[in-house]
Order: sequence, then C-alpha cells, then structure tokens
Amino acid sequence: MTDPIADYLTRLRNAIQAKHRVVEIPASNLKKEITKILFDKGYILNYKFVEDGPQGTIKVALKYDPVNKVNAIKKLIRVSSPGLRKYTGYKEMPRVINGLGIAILSTSKGVMTDKEAAELKIGGEVLCYIY
Repeated sequence: MTDPIADYLTRLRNAIQAKHRVVEIPASNLKKEITKILFDKGYILNYKFVEDGPQGTIKVALKYDPVNKVNAIKKLIRVSSPGLRKYTGYKEMPRVINGLGIAILSTSKGVMTDKEAAELKIGGEVLCYIY
C-alpha cells in the first residue's frame, strides 16, 4: 500500500456507502490522530483502538441521523498524495465549504484542523477535506 491515508478515507467512504455501523481500519499513529479529530468534530459516533498483532486496528462507529439515515460525513477528499504533496501557510489556509467543513493538516505541532493551525499561526501539509 503506497498511500495509507487514502486507504483510510476509502474504507470510511465505502462503509458509509454500504450503510455499515462499524468499520475496521489498520492502525497507524497518523490514522489514530485523524480519527480523534473526526470524533472531536462530531463526524463519527465513537472509536476504539484495538492492539492485536504488530499493527493493531481502529474500530470506527459511524454516525447516522436516526430519522433520515443520512451519515454525518458527506464527503472525504484526499488533497495531498505521496506523488504530489500540498502544503499551505497559515495565511493561505483553505476554507472548506466556506468554513462549514474541516481540512486536516499535518503540522510541526502534530495533526490538527485548519482552524487550530490558523490560531497557532502554523502551516503544514493538507491531508484531506471533510464535510
């Protein structure tokens, strides 16, 4: 696998399309940080890190609207890829759907959202957009 973040986003996207409640994803430290951000921002219901084997897995419980059965995540877009990295400074921070979505960045201070990075006045690699 050459792009584990794209695989993570694709697994989430496929589980949402299939209306699954829980999806299991191979773990890494970067994926764990992205999962924590998704939980803090209310895009997923819950998560659990399972230490089985050398790598471990992340179990993500997806969040659905109980009435309409619509998922909280509308779109997951991978921005930076291993072949073409996309970096941004804090002054040129991307606005996802005019501030309604989030951009997840990998910065020198760790993985964070676009708003947190702008407050700390640091830029970084734009990993993905979520809305």
